Amino acid sequence: MKWLKTLLLLCLLAMLCSCEKEHKAKLIMVTNATFPPYEYMAGNEIDGIDPAVVRLAVSRMGYDLEIRDMSFDSLIPAVQSGKAHIAAAGITVTEERKKQVLFTLPYVISKQVILVRKNSSIRGVKDLKGKRIGVQHGTTGDTFVAKHIQEPERFTNNPLAVTALLSGKIDVAIMDSEPAEVFVSRRNDLKILDEELTKEEYAFAFSKHNQTLCNEFNAELKKMIESGELNSIIERYKELHSREATENTIIANTLFGRLKDSFYMNFIKDQRYKYLLNGFSVTIQITIFAVLLGILIGFCVAVIRTTADQTGKFFLLNQLCKLYLTVIRGTPVVVQLLIIYFVIFRSVNIDKVFVAILAFGINSGAYVAEIIRGGIMSIDKGQMEGGRSLGLSYFQTMREIILPQAFKNVLPALGNEFIVLLKETSVAGYIALQDLTKAGDVIRAQTYDAFLPLLAVALIYLIVVVFLSRILGCLEKRLKKYE
Repeated sequence: MKWLKTLLLLCLLAMLCSCEKEHKAKLIMVTNATFPPYEYMAGNEIDGIDPAVVRLAVSRMGYDLEIRDMSFDSLIPAVQSGKAHIAAAGITVTEERKKQVLFTLPYVISKQVILVRKNSSIRGVKDLKGKRIGVQHGTTGDTFVAKHIQEPERFTNNPLAVTALLSGKIDVAIMDSEPAEVFVSRRNDLKILDEELTKEEYAFAFSKHNQTLCNEFNAELKKMIESGELNSIIERYKELHSREATENTIIANTLFGRLKDSFYMNFIKDQRYKYLLNGFSVTIQITIFAVLLGILIGFCVAVIRTTADQTGKFFLLNQLCKLYLTVIRGTPVVVQLLIIYFVIFRSVNIDKVFVAILAFGINSGAYVAEIIRGGIMSIDKGQMEGGRSLGLSYFQTMREIILPQAFKNVLPALGNEFIVLLKETSVAGYIALQDLTKAGDVIRAQTYDAFLPLLAVALIYLIVVVFLSRILGCLEKRLKKYE
């Protein structure tokens, strides 16, 4: 196992060396790039009204800007924890949010509207009671529906809610008017009802510890509002995105033609297939290093627990290992990921890939530990007694006799854990990592087509799992020769 420990240490050292260094002249903005025309993916860049306004203001303040994409409900926590300086995603100013962050001057007045299918019998708010209502989680639309109508069905972003609406999974979607207008321009089977639900103001969010920075930004934003520059940016992006949405409309009449056009729009146009390639690379990178870390942690925990059970040694370490197993196996991996990123590394500007490897590795280690411990305990006690009678120490007997046999016994279970870990990495997008699943979300947010992006992501996962299963099968056959 020495080679494994050495390899893992080298990998962790490389990841630590790649951690982002604090740069005084750079500000970090977080957004949810599924909110056209305010923010959306354009190639490999995040573009839209908010990024354009922030880039211009920040450049005039003398800073560089880095924009990161993450889920909407993680934006304010990212600013609060110091992971970002600015949050922008059509964020509505509310009294609750004012208690958590500083808001700039409002730059847009928007409203919540009702989006339905054209053949819907729903005419207004009075018809919504008892209907299946979809909202984006954490938005003012979510709050309005929950407070005044009923508990809604919550989605991670608006495009996903619209996909559910088009497929008949929900009856109505509540969202901001501008994204709704983009969706209607893209689909001729959707319409916006005349009745408006709310009036609200958008503003940019800063940490309460960044009052000076917020004041500087406000000064630039005020100049842009007074000069008409802000309004020009807003109108330009609305027109641009409306035109792009119209161009993306699939007009083929035959099934083959629609599939062909859909394939082109989802993967070929603007080289969108690169999202999948880059996301797959991130997923594989996280999985491989997390597996190595998990095996190392699991091996150490399993040996400590087995030794404590058989010899009575390592009492304190054994209790710590039991606590580790209880906590890690008793909490969801996505919660562990968010705690490590937003709490443990709150004040550290660290590579998100390293955070993901650490989180998934620690999580996997708990399950690997019990797998290996079960393998060790399955070896007949006579093996240990025979090794000790030959003059070997306890640890020599474990290393030379017990562990090789245990490894062969637990290989199928370890392989399954590797496969499970590969699929668990799909939640890495919660900390703004663009893994394979997030890549599918990005494509879907641009094309408003759920079928092909989700199918492509599922097929890639399936191919990798089948490939890994074949390798494990071949390895098992080889090990059987030595029985």
